[in-house]
Amino acid sequence: MFCERTSAGLDVHARSTVAWALDCETGEVFSKRLVSDTHNVVVWVAGLPQPAAVAYEAGPTGFVLARALSEAGIRCVVAAPSKMERPAGDRIKTDKRDAQRLTKLLRMDELPVVRVPTPSEEAARDLVRGRDDVRRDLARARNRLSKLLLRQGQVYCGGSGWTMVHHHWLAGRRLATPDTQFAYDQGLDQVPSLEAMRDRFDQRIASAAACPEWGPVVHRLACLRGINTLTAFGLAVEVGDWHRFTGATIGAYLGLVPSEHSSGPNRTLGPITKTGNTHARRLLVETAWHHYKPYRGPGVTLRRRMELAPGPVRRRADLGNRRLHQRWEHFLARKKNKNVAVVAVARELAGWCWSLATMED
Repeated sequence: MFCERTSAGLDVHARSTVAWALDCETGEVFSKRLVSDTHNVVVWVAGLPQPAAVAYEAGPTGFVLARALSEAGIRCVVAAPSKMERPAGDRIKTDKRDAQRLTKLLRMDELPVVRVPTPSEEAARDLVRGRDDVRRDLARARNRLSKLLLRQGQVYCGGSGWTMVHHHWLAGRRLATPDTQFAYDQGLDQVPSLEAMRDRFDQRIASAAACPEWGPVVHRLACLRGINTLTAFGLAVEVGDWHRFTGATIGAYLGLVPSEHSSGPNRTLGPITKTGNTHARRLLVETAWHHYKPYRGPGVTLRRRMELAPGPVRRRADLGNRRLHQRWEHFLARKKNKNVAVVAVARELAGWCWSLATMED
């Protein structure tokens, strides 16, 4: 509940910040365009009639300003811009009007708030997302290389791709023209570099996943089939605090529930909302495919991961593995499209992950 004397809204950009504040006791208005320097913004807010509360929209500038204001003893609210309603007839949008709107919504406690991650959580997310960027770059580099060879009539048929044998075969390719050979050599040089970068990220993530902050949650999530250390660490850092959800709300947070348009007696369900955390949603959908095959108990690799978790967690994870494959069988028996079924399994998988992450030992 809003209980401060002054409410302030900040429209934050990379190089400038427009601030607008209202003293709720005297009605005095404060407005200024500031340089987007954290110290300058904190000093300006601290000069307002205290106590004051501040709001700004989440965006590419991150949460540095929110942490700095909190350290200065000023309550700061970070709003979710995708959930803020705007009047249909509002055709004028300026930085000052956006700051005024934030101020008024803050005063009325009508702002949809996002959770500010801790610096360690944000650093771990940077690590996971950096690895994901390298994975995509590596896939694109490999695809460009194979398609260039395909245009030259050269196709590898010696077994699985991107093995040592395949790399040796690639190194021996000689193409018709010098320019094509030059383009091929440049593309070929990128692949080992990106593979080495990916391996360095994997080593760093493995070390981070073993620390006390993430280790317990990672060990619990890794008891589910298809979730190795890399996936478990990614889910742990993207979701953060699992206790702020329930088994029913975790799927909605990750955008895995159907969209809906209902009016009167008509109820229409559409595709999934795809709101929330894109990275965690992708990891869950990829993991859901692993439950397509029959589950006959933990194998050697899964058993080793389970040994790191408490006994109650291992038993519940085994139930989850059996249940998720049963869901696959249910959808296939109803002749559901596999792409629809895998999303439904991923939604239930999110609930099982929440259950393991929050249950007591």
